[in-house]
Parts: sequence; C-alpha cells; structure tokens
Amino acid sequence: MGQADLTRRRRMLVLAICCMSLFIVGIDATIVNVALPSIQHDLHAPVSGLQWTVDAYTIVVASFLMLSGSTADRVGRRRTFQTGLALFTLGSLLCSLAPGLGWLVGFRMLQALGGSMLNPVAMSIITNTFTEPAERARAIGLWGAVFGASLALGPVVGGALVASVGWRGIFWVNIPVGVAAIILTALFVPESRAARARRVDPVGQALIVVLLASLTYGIIEGPNAGWVSGRILGCFALAAAALIALVCYEPRREEPLLDLRFFRSAPFSGATVIAVCAFAALGGFLFLNTLYLQDARGFSALHAGLYTLPMAAMTVLLAPLSGRIVAVRGPRLPLIVAGIATAAGAIMLTRLTPGTSVGYLLASYVVFGIGSGLVNAPITNTAVSGMPRSQAGVAAGLASTSRQVGSTLGVAVAGSAVLSALHGPLRLGFAEASHVGWWIIAACGVAVLLVGLATSGRWARGTAQRTADRLMPASGPQPVTAPSR
Repeated sequence: MGQADLTRRRRMLVLAICCMSLFIVGIDATIVNVALPSIQHDLHAPVSGLQWTVDAYTIVVASFLMLSGSTADRVGRRRTFQTGLALFTLGSLLCSLAPGLGWLVGFRMLQALGGSMLNPVAMSIITNTFTEPAERARAIGLWGAVFGASLALGPVVGGALVASVGWRGIFWVNIPVGVAAIILTALFVPESRAARARRVDPVGQALIVVLLASLTYGIIEGPNAGWVSGRILGCFALAAAALIALVCYEPRREEPLLDLRFFRSAPFSGATVIAVCAFAALGGFLFLNTLYLQDARGFSALHAGLYTLPMAAMTVLLAPLSGRIVAVRGPRLPLIVAGIATAAGAIMLTRLTPGTSVGYLLASYVVFGIGSGLVNAPITNTAVSGMPRSQAGVAAGLASTSRQVGSTLGVAVAGSAVLSALHGPLRLGFAEASHVGWWIIAACGVAVLLVGLATSGRWARGTAQRTADRLMPASGPQPVTAPSR
C-alpha cells in the first residue's frame, strides 16, 4: 500500500506512531535536566560535566540528523526509523547502568545516534503521508502538542523517579515506549523512500562533526581552561576552519550532504536561524532553571518539576493552535508573538534572587511557555514548504539539526556565561550570576522576532518560489506546497 492509498484512520495511526518517537526524545530532555543535580551529587560531576551530559547528546544528534534524513530517503524511512528506535532504547538502558560520568556521557552519545534517526525521519514519514497542505499543517500542530506534552510530563515524572528510585530511573521510561514503537512501526507504517536520494557525503559529514564538537568543547571548557588558553583558542580555530571547508567543499559536490541551495530561500534560511535561536533559548532555560530551583533554592527534583508545569502547559495548549494559524494565515503571526513572549519571559527572569516569589516565577514561566508553544509549528512548516518532496528527509533533517544546534549552544553559552560570572558556591551566588544567562536568552527571543518579521513577507515567499524552481529540475516534480495565506 502506497502513502497516497492510506485511509484517514491509517494516516492518523502513522502520525501517532511517529509522535511516540518525539515523545520519548522530548521527555528525555526534560527528565535529564531535572535529574542533573542528583547526577552531579552521585557521580561527583562539576557543572561542566552536567553541560556535557546534556550537550554530548545534542552534538551527536545535530551531527547526524542530515545523514539520517538522506539515509532514510535512500534505504527506506521505516527501516531507518526502526533502527533509530532500537539504538535509542539500548542507549537508554545502558545510561541507566552507567558507573561513572564518562560512561554516562558515552552512553548518551549512543542514545543520541539512535535519536538522530527518529524525529527527522518521522517528520519525513509525516510529510509523505499528509500531502494536503492544511491537513499537513494540522498534523504538524499535533506533533508540536506531543512535544509540549513530553515537556509537561518530563519534569514531573523525572522528579518522581529521582525521589523514589534515583536518577537512573529516568532512562527506564524510554524502554517500554521504544519497544512498543518498534512493534507498531513494523505493523502499521508503510515503507517509503525517495525516487532519487542523495549519495553519502563522508567528507561533509566529518566536517559537520568537527565543527560542532570543537565549537561546543571550546564554549563549555572555556571558563575552566581560560578563554585565551591555547586549547580553547585552538578549538575555536578548528571550528572556524571546519566551517570554511564545509562552505567551500559542499557546493562542489553533485549531491552534497548540506545542500547550500536551500538557503537561497529566505523562509528556509529564516526557519533555520529561528530554530537555532528558539531552541537555544529553550535549552538555556531548562538548564539554568533546573540549577536555580534545586541548587540555589534547595527544592526537591519533584518540587522543581512541578514548578515548570505552567511553561509546559502553555506549550501543550498553544502548539496545535499555532499549527492551525500557520495553516490559515502563514507563519508570521505565531513567530512575532513567540519572539516577544520568549524575550519577555527571559527578561522577567533577569530579576531572580534567592527569594523570588512563587507567583513571579510562575508568571515568567507562563510567558516563556507561550513563546515555546507557538514557535515550533512555523519552523517545521516553513522548512519543508516549497522543497521537493523527494528530498523531504534532507529538508526535515536540516530543520531538526538547527533545533539541536540551538539547544547545544544554549546550554553551552548560557551555562559558561553564568559560570564565568559566578563567585563562590552555586547555592549562594547562582541567582545573581544567572542574570547574564537570562539576558542571552532574551536576546534569542528578540532574534526570533526580527528574523520572523524579515523572512515571512512577500519578498521572502518570492525567494522560496525561485529556490523551488531551481531545485525542481534536479529533484523531480511535486514540491511540498506551502499553506494558503
């Protein structure tokens, strides 16, 4: 049975199965964040070690998302999706058994290798299953709602597990969901692949890994090693060299891993920048807020998780609404409101003290959650709209890569900025030192607003059409049509 022959009930079942992958990846992010203080205490990890616990995962995911997308287009989306589920489930099991910080970071990387095959491939499956623009936009809205639900459940479930069985229990949640998703995928998701997919690009893949790893290492280790030390300057120089080599090498390939022609589309380029900024804000928020609530305020993991529920609830409520708005009016309005809300919520948190009132905290979380809830649907829809459907895996992979790069940089930059401003132990000085991190996050919100305004107008849509026209002869007919405005 082909994708076009699926009944609506079968299409919704495929969407539900794909959303299971997003759920375990999303819940993993918030569960791990709420467990960081317990991991720090049990494994005697420094703050930089906590940053690596988060960023080792996101670096690997960001590095291999595009390869996973093109591999799925070539060898089969269902097969790649099932492989990713198996690796993610195995990595989760090994993380729960990790005897030390180094082992945990290593197993997180294995988990991430599987994670890189989940969301972009699932999005590619959804894009090829829901071919009608409005229906696809609604499906993406539901996809965003699942992400919000995973954010909502993650801190509470994680806090309860940490309080009852310890931080190792946070990885157990992924195992039954992963196994169920593997079985359901085999039973109900039809196999699909692109008529003509890109070839493997090992040089481009290696350059992406070097770029992300060296940049993140330099940012995280900078406060400890010294920003002008030879090791840190060498990391930044290596990252710059990898970026230059990537930009020079990829256009020379007939079928590059990173097709720079996509970036001639202003909406696609804007979606990429917005994804980096929005998820840098979210990653920084989750990291700093966890340390503030548990280390500076002394709350339990469960108590801290309950505090974050207003932010996650906004994401759950607003993600499907954002999808409907995008389907009817386009991405401009959700992006404007998302940028304003993200910046406003972060600016409110620049006034944190060790005794900030509960009401003020919850209000700032609600405002920040409005931004997180509205931003995801326009990013995804804009990234795939106008691109050839045969390359849906690559386009979705680029969008997902931007999210992971943003999350990586958010944790690294905000965490390192706070560490550089911190004088004394976390409990005494973190609230004041965190102000610089919240200003960085506010700047990300302003960037979402400005880039959203610049890349969602008539001129931008014209560049998207011209880009689609250039890509169509090499990639075949049938672009993914943008929703009506």
